[in-house]
Amino acid sequence: MTTVSLPGSKSVTARALFLAAAADGVTTLRRPLLADDTDAFAEGLERLGYAVERGDRDGEDWRITGRPAGPAAERADIMCRDGATVARFLPGLVAAGRGEYRFDASDQLRRRPIGPLVTALRELGVRVECEEAEGHLPLRVVADGVKGGELELDAGLSSQYLTALLLLGPLTDEGLRITVTGLVSVPYVEITIAMMRSFGVTVERQGDTFVVPPGGYRATDYPVEPDASTASYFFAAAALTGREVTVPGLGRDALQGDLRFVDILREMGAEVTVGEDATTVRGTGTLRGVTVNMRDISDTMPTLAAIAPFADGPVRIEDVYNTRIKESDRLDACADNLGRLGIRTGTGRDWLEIHPGTPTGAEIGCRRDHRMAMSFSVTALRTPGITLDDPDCVKKTFPGFHRVFAEVWGPPAGTV
Repeated sequence: MTTVSLPGSKSVTARALFLAAAADGVTTLRRPLLADDTDAFAEGLERLGYAVERGDRDGEDWRITGRPAGPAAERADIMCRDGATVARFLPGLVAAGRGEYRFDASDQLRRRPIGPLVTALRELGVRVECEEAEGHLPLRVVADGVKGGELELDAGLSSQYLTALLLLGPLTDEGLRITVTGLVSVPYVEITIAMMRSFGVTVERQGDTFVVPPGGYRATDYPVEPDASTASYFFAAAALTGREVTVPGLGRDALQGDLRFVDILREMGAEVTVGEDATTVRGTGTLRGVTVNMRDISDTMPTLAAIAPFADGPVRIEDVYNTRIKESDRLDACADNLGRLGIRTGTGRDWLEIHPGTPTGAEIGCRRDHRMAMSFSVTALRTPGITLDDPDCVKKTFPGFHRVFAEVWGPPAGTV
């Protein structure tokens, strides 16, 4: 059995940074993720005048001094880089303060939509100006506090819009009552609500309506659990190679819904044990074809796509339209890359079907998407000749991925 320690969750780290910045007091984050996205988030907070003490190495503790009244800086330019959480969470944080703030990002993130959040903030009385394309970065927020009230939100493209508003709620004068439609990636909203509770705020859910009280947050000492999306590559590799891997820190009480990926591996034939504080996957030499709805764990869709050719029957992945507006159009990217490997696929608006086959070596088109690079690194364990056209794109969430993956699994059959 191999035990692998993985870096902290990107999703948890981003939310923790917002909560710590908004809280009354000094928060210590234990083992947060140090990667490009979280570095961009921390840099954004620093530009806004928050005191952020962070370690130079991944896993070192960070200390953030909160400012319940909002940013110290009355004006700031925030470069979000490729970080969607930066672009979607920080506008809500600054809206609760007073000043003028501009947000811009990479060309890749500029293409991703932010319209539902812009509309919601405007309905709350916040002045938000999109400088170029409506509903996209760059944008300018002119803030003078938020009264609060009732909102309707279309969350069919991303749960991050709802998370941004939930996080904002306690910073408003009256709180928020948010009614949502088409919510995707529900487990990420559950992460948000659980973390808000740790910082002193209880969100009440009434069907499709979320009620957030005013009153602010209190600082705490907060441990960041390992990234479950990242763990999916190691679990998938175990199922594919017939080996066994254990990831400590991800057990039955884990916050992250992406740990449910192991349930799919179990259905495909792997042996899975989810313990109190660790999860173990052991490959059995068999991978069965499956049909799965991955609406709630869509970040792990490419991981499943990457091992699907080795199943004994078709693998059909359904209800994942929102993956088309991630760092890349992931449905199209997975189908294209599997096609390069000689694997037959079919796609629709929100589904991907992959037929069994023997992949042949080819260059994987990463499209600057970390999940393409990491997923097809798993395929390379049993496919000689796979290369990645942009291996460094993993720095977004796991700069040391290739080194750690090689240490656990040895040299791949291909060259990544």
